[in-house]
Amino acid sequence: MTGYQQVFDPVAGSLGWSALCAALPLVTLFVLLGGLRWKAWQASLVALAAALGVAVFAYEMPVGQAALAAGEGAAFGLFPIIWIVLNALWIYKLTELTGWDAVLRRAFGSLSDDQRVQAVIIAFCFGALLEALAGFGTPVAVSSVMLMAVGLRPMKAAAVSLVANTAPVAFGAIAVPITTLAKITGLDAADLGAMVGRQTPLLALFVPLVLVFMVDGRRGVRQTWPVALVGGFGFAAAQFVSANFLSYEIADIVAAFAGALAVVLMLRVWQPKETLAARAETPAAVSGGSAGTGGATDFGSDSGSGGSGSGDAGSTNAGSTGANSTDADRRRRTGEGSALMAFAPYLAVVVLFAVATFGPVKTWLDAHSGWKFAWPGLDVTDGSGKPLASATFTFNLLNAGGTILLLAGLITAALYGIGVMRGVRAYGDTVRQFRWTVVTVMAVLALAYVMNMSGQTVTLGLFLAQTGAAFALLSPIVGWLGVAVTGSDTSSNSLFGLLQLTAAQKTGMSPYLLAAANTTGGVLGKMISPQSLAIAAAVVGLEGREGELFRRVVGWGLGLLAAICLLIYLQSTPVLDWMVVR
Repeated sequence: MTGYQQVFDPVAGSLGWSALCAALPLVTLFVLLGGLRWKAWQASLVALAAALGVAVFAYEMPVGQAALAAGEGAAFGLFPIIWIVLNALWIYKLTELTGWDAVLRRAFGSLSDDQRVQAVIIAFCFGALLEALAGFGTPVAVSSVMLMAVGLRPMKAAAVSLVANTAPVAFGAIAVPITTLAKITGLDAADLGAMVGRQTPLLALFVPLVLVFMVDGRRGVRQTWPVALVGGFGFAAAQFVSANFLSYEIADIVAAFAGALAVVLMLRVWQPKETLAARAETPAAVSGGSAGTGGATDFGSDSGSGGSGSGDAGSTNAGSTGANSTDADRRRRTGEGSALMAFAPYLAVVVLFAVATFGPVKTWLDAHSGWKFAWPGLDVTDGSGKPLASATFTFNLLNAGGTILLLAGLITAALYGIGVMRGVRAYGDTVRQFRWTVVTVMAVLALAYVMNMSGQTVTLGLFLAQTGAAFALLSPIVGWLGVAVTGSDTSSNSLFGLLQLTAAQKTGMSPYLLAAANTTGGVLGKMISPQSLAIAAAVVGLEGREGELFRRVVGWGLGLLAAICLLIYLQSTPVLDWMVVR
């Protein structure tokens, strides 16, 4: 099969015209998703077709190579991403089957029965811990269903989880994005971590305030700003200290615990004058009933627009257990039970990920968990003729996040006394319920791989880099673009790390500043990534309404991105250059 060497200005030798063509798949995706309100899987497939068309006709990439690139991307979407999400959702389904989700709701309520405070604790602090350990959609999936468990309506729970999953992303999965960026650029990883630690904490200061506003508007900010500010400050201070003086790899773990502790201590001395309590009837998050049985649960949006339109959502808790329900299960649905047992699945997740990332254990798992291989038939080189690293597929089964979550699920099933057949049926229901999410994620990753390997993504980045000194203002947008397409800060750093380094060398700016800007700007693309939207919509039973979710979060993402762009620009000038790593 004919190979392909990347070219970044294929249209009339013009970078501008080439960038215009390269932007077509992204414009198609966001117009269909946010403007025409198509379902995410439909919009993603059409955008994938657009990317293939641009690759073949504008970039003259051989059809076979373009198809193989899409195939590798789809496989990456299936493993490790879908593998992580399905197992995370299965764990929650097991808690719902046995009624422990109600006990968990009561446990969080014991800290505060105010939904605004719970949003900070669950989505921001606990979500950051999950991001630190797992990443790849796990925080959004788990936080969304937990927020529903404490009474938030589905659309609001999903939107809050997406926005909350910003500040921790740069240091997610034990800081893999930063470690990857260091390998790509040749810069010192610790210094890169320190530089990112002088940018993302400023996001952390304001994100909790955004969350309480999303939950309860201006009244929420007016009544709960002290606890939101304290939680944000505790998280930000710990993230800064850890990234700069301890270890950037554990920055999110330290920050998550510090933020939660700050909130708990604050609540001991101060409480909101009014409480925004959960509604009397809380919608089920992930139904344990058989898929396709028809949904009795109201998965309506906050505007009360009715059901999700998806019969796959299943039934309410009562229907989820059927004949397997026990007296103990029914008692737990009223909140009776041990809080420790309710938290057990998530404690198992934390402990297992901590063990898996421990030095000797991690080394052994890396050596025995799988293999790397060149994707069969794929022959793509960069502009200098070197093979692309992304053409190598990594299949590490034992140390994959999804495998660790599967083990946590088996531990959960054992602790809760769930039989083998009942657990298997629950897993099968999970797969069937989220089948369109699987299609969406695979299509989006296929789109990303086609754009990356054909050179479309690099064309867009190079076009922005032409702005010279003003590139500092646009540098975060490059990272944002990469994450918006791929859903991964690690992938964005792999794509644009060298671009940021080259731009720094051409403009005389600090390479650490621009490389870190790619990571920091990228975290804000996470909330509008189609795969993130698909995951969030699916876990709350709103498949097909990803466009509505996109419109709920895109304004916050762009607003925070503008603030980060301004910060990076000021750090490139004498105003804030004292913040830059030397």
